[in-house]
Amino acid sequence: MRIVTWSGPRNLSTAMMYAFGNRPDFTVMDEPFYAAYLAATGSDHPMRDAILESQPIDPAEVARVCARDGDPHVYQKHMAHHMAAGMPLDWAEGAVHVHLIRHPARVIASYGEKRDEITENGIAFAAQATLYDRLGGIVIDTADLRDDPQAMLRALCAEIGLPWTDAMLSWPAGGHRADGVWAPHWYGAVHRSTGFAGPEGPLPDVDRGDLMAAALPFYGALRERRLIAAR
Repeated sequence: MRIVTWSGPRNLSTAMMYAFGNRPDFTVMDEPFYAAYLAATGSDHPMRDAILESQPIDPAEVARVCARDGDPHVYQKHMAHHMAAGMPLDWAEGAVHVHLIRHPARVIASYGEKRDEITENGIAFAAQATLYDRLGGIVIDTADLRDDPQAMLRALCAEIGLPWTDAMLSWPAGGHRADGVWAPHWYGAVHRSTGFAGPEGPLPDVDRGDLMAAALPFYGALRERRLIAAR
């Protein structure tokens, strides 16, 4: 089985990768198109030079790797906006697609703690909606995941025909060997964790009404399609 997971930044995507990475029957891949995206767009991201040196920058080469099945299974974590114009997507056909979503206010607040520049493309709500329209898949609202990780992960496994294991509920602190070179900048909280954090509090106040207005329709449309776990 090849699971391809899409999200924007700050969507519990690394925690989800760790949940699958703690299964004995999965290998995991961390944002394999990151360097190719930076090379193609010229985007100035934290640790840009180190990222470009750590991964292939030829999209076709990355696509060939992503098209392979795992042994026995592989979980791929992808950022939706890394599929910039001209990036191949045929490699994704035939995979199980999972879309992680999070309320835009939480994404904007969390992303703002790591980067001064926040753009509509950078939080990737439109890009993710475009990928969902093309590829379909299963939508998980990370608020539901944090409210009841076991129920949501069990529901996901049942939906895709994967045997359940309690190994998905925890992982060792300190990161995963598959972490991208950018982990020191982005993964501090999840490196300190050993499982999913509990329910989130009230929505944060954000002063980017333009981003909220742009993102909310895409978030709302995907949320209507989200997986509901039996409680």
